[in-house]
Amino acid sequence: MDQEEPATTIESLVEEIDDKEHMKTLIPLRTGTYLQTFPTAFISFSHKHKQKNVLSAISPESTVVNNKTFWEKPFGLGPLVVPALQRFNNIDCFTFLFVLSVFSHGMIVALTDLSLPKYQAEFSLSSLEKFMLEFSDYFASFLVAIPVSYFGSRGNRAKWVAVGSFLLGVAAIMFAVPYLKYEIIRPLDKTEDLCTDEHILETCEGRIIPHRSICIHLFFVGQCLHGISGMSLYILGVTFIFDHVPSCSVGFYLAIVDLPRFVGYTLGYTIGFHGLLSPENVTVNAQETVYGFRQWQQPWWIAYLVVVILSWAVFLPLFCFPSSLPGAQVLRLEKENEPPTFDQRLKDKEIGTNLKDIHNTIQLLLKNTLLMTQIFCKAVEFITSEESSLFVPVYLESQFMLTPSLATVLTGLIILPGTAVAHFMGGLIVDRLEMNYKTKVNFTAVTTVLATVFFTLIFFVECETVKSAGINEDYDGLGVLGNLTAPCNEYCGCTSAAHTTICGRDDTEYFSPCFAGCKIVKDILEEKTYYNCSCIKEGLTTADIEGHFIDATIGKCNRKCHTLPLFFAFYFSSVIFGNLCSIPVNITILKSVPSNFSSLSMGLTFTILKIGGVVTGPLLFQGIQYVSCIYWNIDECGIKGHCWIFNKIRMVTLFMAEFPLLKLNLVLPY
Repeated sequence: MDQEEPATTIESLVEEIDDKEHMKTLIPLRTGTYLQTFPTAFISFSHKHKQKNVLSAISPESTVVNNKTFWEKPFGLGPLVVPALQRFNNIDCFTFLFVLSVFSHGMIVALTDLSLPKYQAEFSLSSLEKFMLEFSDYFASFLVAIPVSYFGSRGNRAKWVAVGSFLLGVAAIMFAVPYLKYEIIRPLDKTEDLCTDEHILETCEGRIIPHRSICIHLFFVGQCLHGISGMSLYILGVTFIFDHVPSCSVGFYLAIVDLPRFVGYTLGYTIGFHGLLSPENVTVNAQETVYGFRQWQQPWWIAYLVVVILSWAVFLPLFCFPSSLPGAQVLRLEKENEPPTFDQRLKDKEIGTNLKDIHNTIQLLLKNTLLMTQIFCKAVEFITSEESSLFVPVYLESQFMLTPSLATVLTGLIILPGTAVAHFMGGLIVDRLEMNYKTKVNFTAVTTVLATVFFTLIFFVECETVKSAGINEDYDGLGVLGNLTAPCNEYCGCTSAAHTTICGRDDTEYFSPCFAGCKIVKDILEEKTYYNCSCIKEGLTTADIEGHFIDATIGKCNRKCHTLPLFFAFYFSSVIFGNLCSIPVNITILKSVPSNFSSLSMGLTFTILKIGGVVTGPLLFQGIQYVSCIYWNIDECGIKGHCWIFNKIRMVTLFMAEFPLLKLNLVLPY
């Protein structure tokens, strides 16, 4: 192909497009990858076709196509148009701004996930309050998904995305105000949980928090606003990009705009991580008492302020984009000339303006077999992802005796990078191999089966179990499995609210120094050591620098486990293959309906997804957790907290009976 192409007028281009024979030479027909040999597929993957952006680079002012006139407006605020800014009136600039909005949304999701446990701990939320704060953004998304997709598709989608970005900034302010104005995190006067007769009995009354109600309401409003803003971003923003890029480049663009969601979540989690730790032994003078809490709550409100700045910085530029970018008309004609993959009953059908027409249109979408199988695929993907992200930390606690915090961190280090890489690679594979819809469906089925196989393999990875008092060791026959209390510590008045693992000289781990019956603690060479432990009677004794014999040290015992990396290798592979199909499924959903129905199809997808995929997963796992738990952390008020001891066999059996069944139901329609 020559470096310089002759200039082409709009009239001649339309004539060429109408000529189907010449269209074949301009854009070659694509066949399924299963008909290609391996070398041909490899070459196709390694080299992008130069024809991908031929049509998208043309910028006509207006074109008459199929007796319909599509007007391409300039970049500006109504009549205020600056000629020098027209260089930004293209899909690449919109994608860049959209990426910043998605990045901000990912950050705020991470920050709310971190904030909720703090609200739970400091405000003693009831089960109903916790449920409403945790799922209010999902219910808000569920309620507005269809209206946003319907009204947004009839107007300027870029402006709807801009409004969504503005609402995201407002939501961040709602989350930041409590950390700026009120004391959410109390300084922690840390004391050792030792065996003593002087334990202070806690009451069910709790402390009076005058700002409790307003903080909860602000959090609830913030959750609803960020849930609503997400629908305009992920429905209208995605369909706007889909309509302004060639079909053979959709996978790459969707992969680009999906990646910032996980990067933003990771950054938000990193920024807010320092706020997880309560300040210890903080002392402030009388003048600093009123506003001193802002200092140790600084990571929280600064992180939310970053979200406000990012989301509002892109609001005005996004608001300047027209409803149709230059070159969109030619792309519409190109896609109309492609072989149809949607239900022919929707062809040439327009969405009406009254509720009855919308209802009839949704009924037609529900009868679209290809669309519904892909929506079901997304729902199953969310359910299994949510359940596995909740199950794996618990399994690590039970099987490998990791602390809850360490198990959660290790699981997050696998899920976030694995999901981000898989989503991006899935879009890249679709883009390079130019899969048709049948190949995408087969690709989804194969990756799902592989994900199920790798996830099943993690249960065959075992490790030498360390003795843990009360969990798998019964205090030398004096206690009962599933109960942390034994005759050697029953007079200590221990509580299971604080988990501080120690390793005794008998090579047994104890839940806390109190449950080991330890009465004295020292700091030797920046390491805590414990003495006079009534439950530790065996093992070699070693003396400290003062000549006293050490009974236990802080931390977990050396497990000498070499199979944990293999566990994470299988789990990482499961995450990769389980998420490779995400972008292909999104593309199939968009291409299974005509272009004027794409926003509504995404709205229907998120409506089903939010209820069937996001809420169902945690509820199913909570049911498994409730049935499998042996020892709960129950406070003096009778409220259940964290489950410390599980029946591993029962938990694994129930989860394994459910997980492959969901994945099998996903594959069967294919």
